[in-house]
Amino acid sequence: MYSTLQSLHSYWAYLVFIILAVATINALFKFIGNKEFSAFDFRISLFTLIVSHIQLIIGIVLFFAADYISIIKESGMGVVMKNADLRDKIIEHPTTMIIAIVLITIGYSKHKKKLTSKPKFKMLAVFFTLAFLLVIAKIPWQTWLA
Repeated sequence: MYSTLQSLHSYWAYLVFIILAVATINALFKFIGNKEFSAFDFRISLFTLIVSHIQLIIGIVLFFAADYISIIKESGMGVVMKNADLRDKIIEHPTTMIIAIVLITIGYSKHKKKLTSKPKFKMLAVFFTLAFLLVIAKIPWQTWLA
């Protein structure tokens, strides 16, 4: 079960990365270009929200399937924090990705409250760009590129 979840989490991450990149670039270019907000823009931002939340759920299930809680209980938090690999898997990666998904959610929610195109794209551009930067920072590139 663990290996299946890990594969699903890894492959779904490609989808999240691609759609978040597309949504971020779309919002940035349309914000800068003063374009009108369309149904396509709404759909791409909604799809970004959905795929990122699915990834979050898969990640949470994977976190508990990996039994990281017992590692923390057995060895203690001090050992986890001193071990770079464990610290990344148990603390840094999950925390950073949760923050990124919170930013995506905030950006999506705030853009819906705006009445004109420019502020809508501004909200999406700001929050999606921040989320994208966090995702880029904490993707396990050694796993992705291997």
